[in-house]
Amino acid sequence: MKFSIYQDTDIGGRPVNQDRMGYAFTRECLLMLVADGMGGHLRGEIAAQVAMQSIAASFQREARPSLGDPAAFLEQALRRAHDEILACRASHGLPEAPRTTVVACVVQDERAWWAHAGDSRACWIREGSILARTRDHSRVETLVAMGVLQPDDAAVHPDRNKLYNCLGSPAEPQIDIGHAPALRAGDLLLLCSDGVWGALAEADLLRVLAAGTVQQSVPELVRRCVAAGGRFADNATALAMRWESGADPERAAAGAMPEGAVTTSIPYGRAGEPA
Repeated sequence: MKFSIYQDTDIGGRPVNQDRMGYAFTRECLLMLVADGMGGHLRGEIAAQVAMQSIAASFQREARPSLGDPAAFLEQALRRAHDEILACRASHGLPEAPRTTVVACVVQDERAWWAHAGDSRACWIREGSILARTRDHSRVETLVAMGVLQPDDAAVHPDRNKLYNCLGSPAEPQIDIGHAPALRAGDLLLLCSDGVWGALAEADLLRVLAAGTVQQSVPELVRRCVAAGGRFADNATALAMRWESGADPERAAAGAMPEGAVTTSIPYGRAGEPA
């Protein structure tokens, strides 16, 4: 299993960065995550952190070194993270549970599966075109799907920030699953918060990603998104993986790892506490 991966985030014009990102992999399986804590609720960054740690811990337990059913793993791991956010509220005596959107992706056997709740997105990109992406759990995305609103008008619609689904809400979250049945060399998987996809037109986003390696394009993408938002820029977070990226010296060769080992950028720790 060979891939190049890179992640970056910027606080933008906000006082706190409530986004979290990370990845973990074994010899045969890769997990990628982006969570965007919801600023309209108390301590969204805590919900994002709990979600990241919970899902990563599930991966560490179950990827031995592969997952038996990646789609089922994603749904169960996201629901477990939701439960841990609610438990964090109870243990800390918070007046309400913190909330977060999340998108997660697993790559295994040259295939990919993704799951999300909210408007953090996953995109499967090949040769500069999006083959598939997650559909936001938002008011405007529902209007677009109904044909009531044109896609080009969604970015300026007054309800563009209204979500109906997340982790940490009183209701059980809706978890949507998608998949890429066959990855090809050069395919790109992008996970990002709305501070990225909402700041640039899709064509501009794709041009930036096509302009270099993920080590070059991801930080450039984040920089451009923050610049586009100016002093009101949202937190911007992007994580991208290019499958079998040729001679890139920084690519990850997971097949060289010892049996049972897990490499991760996600700090482990007690859920809801600083790691």
